[in-house]
Amino acid sequence: MAQVLKRKRGAQAAPKAKRLHAADEIVSDQDQHSSAEDSDVSQSSGSARSTDGDEWEGPDNASEGEEQLGECPGDRPGNHITKPPTGEELRKIKDATDLYRSTSFKLQIDALLPNVRPKYSHAQSLETFLLSLHKVLTGLPSVSPQHPLHASRTLSQKGISIPYVRPFPTEETNWKVAFEKPSEIVLAGSWATKTAVKGKDSTKYEVDVAVEMPSGLFQEKDYLNARVFQKRAYFLATIASAVVDARSSLPCELFYESTSGDPRRTALVLRPLADGSPTDFSKLNVQVRILPYISQSPIPLQRLSPAKSNIRTAVSDEELPKGDPTPLYNTAFMLMTTPKAHLLSIHALKQHAAGYADALALLRVWANQRGYGLGGRMCVRGFEGKGMWWASVLDLVINGEEPPPVSLGKAAAKRKPLGKGLSSYQLFKAALDFLARHNFQEESVFVKSKDGHRFPPGSYSSHDAVFVDSTSSINLLADVPLSSLDLLRYDAQATLEALDHSSISEDPFQTVFLKEHRDVFARFDIVARVDLSSAEMRKPSAHLVADHGSVYNALLATLISTLRRGLGNRARAIAILHPSSDLRPTSQALPSNTSVVHVGLVLDCEHAFRLVDHGPPAEEHESERTKQFRDFWGEKAELRRFKDGSIVESVVWDVKNSDERAHIPAMIVRHLLKRHFGIGGDAVLTWQPQFDGLVKLPDSVSSIYQASGAAVGFKSALSAFDALVKHIKALDDQFPLAVLNVSPVSPALRYTDVFVPVAVPLPSRSKLPKTASYMPAMEIIIEFEKSGRWPDDLRAIQKIKLAFFERLATILMSAVKGLQATVVLGDRPERMEIQDEAALDIVTSDGWAFRARIWHDREATLLDRIINGKSHLPKAIRRNTTDDNAHERQAAAQAKEVYVRRFIHGPRHHRAIAALSHRFTAFAGTVRLVKRWFASHWLFRSHISEEAAELLCAYVFLRTGAPLAGETGASPTASIPGSKERGFALVVEFLKDWDWTAGLVVPLDNAEQGAQADTSPPAITSRDVAWSLATPFDPQGHMWTSSGPNAVVARRVTSLARATWECLSGMETGASSVKRIYHHPVDHYDFVIELNAALSTRLHQKLDSDASVWTPKGKYANAITKDSSASLMPGFDPFALFFDDLARVYADTVLLFYDPLGGDRIGAVWQPNLRTARPFRVLGGFSSIPESKDGPKGKEKDKGMVVLNEHALFAEVQRIGDSLVRRIAPRS
Repeated sequence: MAQVLKRKRGAQAAPKAKRLHAADEIVSDQDQHSSAEDSDVSQSSGSARSTDGDEWEGPDNASEGEEQLGECPGDRPGNHITKPPTGEELRKIKDATDLYRSTSFKLQIDALLPNVRPKYSHAQSLETFLLSLHKVLTGLPSVSPQHPLHASRTLSQKGISIPYVRPFPTEETNWKVAFEKPSEIVLAGSWATKTAVKGKDSTKYEVDVAVEMPSGLFQEKDYLNARVFQKRAYFLATIASAVVDARSSLPCELFYESTSGDPRRTALVLRPLADGSPTDFSKLNVQVRILPYISQSPIPLQRLSPAKSNIRTAVSDEELPKGDPTPLYNTAFMLMTTPKAHLLSIHALKQHAAGYADALALLRVWANQRGYGLGGRMCVRGFEGKGMWWASVLDLVINGEEPPPVSLGKAAAKRKPLGKGLSSYQLFKAALDFLARHNFQEESVFVKSKDGHRFPPGSYSSHDAVFVDSTSSINLLADVPLSSLDLLRYDAQATLEALDHSSISEDPFQTVFLKEHRDVFARFDIVARVDLSSAEMRKPSAHLVADHGSVYNALLATLISTLRRGLGNRARAIAILHPSSDLRPTSQALPSNTSVVHVGLVLDCEHAFRLVDHGPPAEEHESERTKQFRDFWGEKAELRRFKDGSIVESVVWDVKNSDERAHIPAMIVRHLLKRHFGIGGDAVLTWQPQFDGLVKLPDSVSSIYQASGAAVGFKSALSAFDALVKHIKALDDQFPLAVLNVSPVSPALRYTDVFVPVAVPLPSRSKLPKTASYMPAMEIIIEFEKSGRWPDDLRAIQKIKLAFFERLATILMSAVKGLQATVVLGDRPERMEIQDEAALDIVTSDGWAFRARIWHDREATLLDRIINGKSHLPKAIRRNTTDDNAHERQAAAQAKEVYVRRFIHGPRHHRAIAALSHRFTAFAGTVRLVKRWFASHWLFRSHISEEAAELLCAYVFLRTGAPLAGETGASPTASIPGSKERGFALVVEFLKDWDWTAGLVVPLDNAEQGAQADTSPPAITSRDVAWSLATPFDPQGHMWTSSGPNAVVARRVTSLARATWECLSGMETGASSVKRIYHHPVDHYDFVIELNAALSTRLHQKLDSDASVWTPKGKYANAITKDSSASLMPGFDPFALFFDDLARVYADTVLLFYDPLGGDRIGAVWQPNLRTARPFRVLGGFSSIPESKDGPKGKEKDKGMVVLNEHALFAEVQRIGDSLVRRIAPRS
């Protein structure tokens, strides 16, 4: 057995390299049948060697015969002389850097390629099978001409159905079918050229056996009405019958397979039986396909031009019908003539371009990871069986484009060849560049051909997209929808961004080649699940059905083009997604098609949410254009006058708020599917309404708000803030100091609060039930002008703030009618006289609540003096350090942390997040869903702060190098989500894979980016802090994570994200729902404290809230509570206060979890170090009880051991909570 040798200095044997964790679909399964005698080394130019039976160990695994970087031939164990690299080694290093982006990238490519290719050296059993098959095929007897229906009845007796195509033969059919043995048998396709690449979802490699149909079977008129396809179908069925009869020498299973569901492209698939015979190649993961083809025939070539019409949909004479062209029909015919030509073309490319085979493998891997190929999951429609398309893209890159005919006046080709000396990575990237830049709708492509243009370029005008191969025979994109090509272009742009904008430390290899990109919720902004079982085209066309080969294909083609036309520039890409064609038994003539497809939309946020689509002007009301507009939109089309005086046909989409405006693209999809295909109701499922329901209040509470005339929305909150600022600044003459600035620091004022802000007028608040009476207070910071009259004592400064608040409250209430203002202190039981705790609660007459704080910059200097021991007093009279001073230093450190977070980083963070909310349409909605997700799993605010959740979302939007807000001409990057649903999925995807031990750098940018960052870490940071979220203002990354999450919670977030990702994947098939993602299991908690829901002030925010709790009861349901306005307490939440008390009292005993958004349960987990007995000591920090002595007598020293007294703790919690606690449920 060939060994992989590593030469390493000072070691007898090299340690096993760390395995590279790759996607299971990429890394090939190891062949179980290999043995030490027949194992071989797969070799290719520039590729790593991989021995059969060895796991892929990644780029760190050195190849046989290759020396480790920096090692010299003279280095051996015991030889300690270090030699510099040789010139040849330096040249290889430089070439790897220049040609492969980096040396590590080249090593990764070399490690990947052998694992995505079949092991051709183990194909002895396959070759034996193919020889037996060749013998059977060459020995077949001829079958005399007979009626097609008679032939069908004959073969059906053997269980073989003939896959006839439309129009099906009838008793009146006047042509006959016959069979003669193949003129030639050719091994074609990717297996023959050794360019096969492993597919997705355990898809087998394919060995194409092209069998030539003798020209004597055809007549000159066989190109009409699918006659040639009927004869091909009989030829294939006869071979299937012969293989069945030869089961003794060819033990295999037989199936039909129709590429893209087109019966005209049916192949016979042979899969081996695992019987251990010499022809058993089942361990190779290979299947054999038999493809009939035509080399020479009496059919004239000019009749197969894409501009010709070869289908008659009505009975007529034998003359060539004059009708619409049949481009797809003609292309399907021409595909039967190309297997041998394509084989020779790829072989020539491999011979002349050394990097071609590896580049093709990389391109195919990249495409498979994104659904452009075969697979059992969501595949992009149009790319099934397009192996030659990927090969031709590289052919275009290498050889250039065929110049237009001289008659057109353009002798020069548009694209020049890049040459044959490029590396595989350079060819791969050049292909991506072509895909990312080329507009397939506007420009046709003709690959360089030996014989020039076979058909005039103008004959392809009936095709949506044109890419003609090097044989000048086939438009490889004839049946590919333009919308699928739009998605291909979008994916190519995203990949180039990852390659070009990633730093060396952020290797994009994983994203480009190994990551699964077929997850629809992370890939598309809007996903619709469409049931086609009841779909019917509004204007059915027999010609269209005949051209596409089946009703199903014609339906999908019409559906895609309709959606693309209706959405216009609202969508950057539209894709129809469904599993690739499946095998069917040979007793089934026609393919079966899936009734459920998914429609994925990638939105252009600049245009996606406009309310009006304009059509022709009123002056053209009788024109054909206007008739088409009205016919397309139906009852939605109407004539409207606009503010500029124009009167035009238009379509208006009615929405009530900004959340509904995000539904406009989905509304268009629903309307078009209903009008043109009769698909409506439950047949179209989108998940947007379900996600919206997570951040909406119950209808029973919303109706109360509407009846009371409440102001709703983030813009209303900002307007109320602006009005308050004007009132405050208008009172400068009545205040000792002028107000310099008022800064918002509330999520409600930067569009990222979970629920939309609502202000209920004070007179109407009495109608709200107690369980829905929560009034959130929006934090603001007031900065006064600088003055030397502030005292130089921290305690005096806090008292001055109280005086300012009292004065401000007095003059505000006297100046603004209906406004209420109250001075409040911190909610902690102990006062800290040097820490900022005072605030002013302001409630406007409209019901908006604000909590104002005063920022005085002198506090930081005074706190630093205490912390650093640098008093302003002379050293001679400075007091000696005492325990009181140490305590004061600790208090000052805590106060400094609060000061820096509240007054320095808080406003900066607010400005940065608010800028992102304006810059990215989906950012604010994504943050709201992510916060709701953290809250529903009892992590929000108690372990993960508001700001930390916002920074995680900001990283997902900014990680690909999005252009700065100030850059001119900057286009949005391809990978930025356009909907909150996709943004949420991307955040979950990031969290499940994030290595939080390495920290995270969030590239925030705002107006203060040039300002000096405060590099001092928070004064008090737990040693167990797990997350580091660094920003330009917080290089250490602990400003918003200093109080959590710890390592336990961080690991739990990862587990929850992985479970959520599985639920998102299950939603594709209907096996899961949105609500399930947000339901929280409680089985793993040691005990759960159940609270009295009737005492909650925000029960209406609960995920599954029960409206009966707050429904008015009693004799008079509309009775008004007395003095309800007098008891206004902004931000009052008794459950949250109770949770904070428990978390503070039992910080060393239990880890507590709670949903602050309406939760009525608190989960608890015992600290791990308290689960075992320990010696008793005074002030142990937890309630303890002597260890039980029921067991055998222990040693004398163990008699003083104590354990946690759980029952006493339960009693204490019950006493502290009093009526708030309903019961405590320990885990059984």
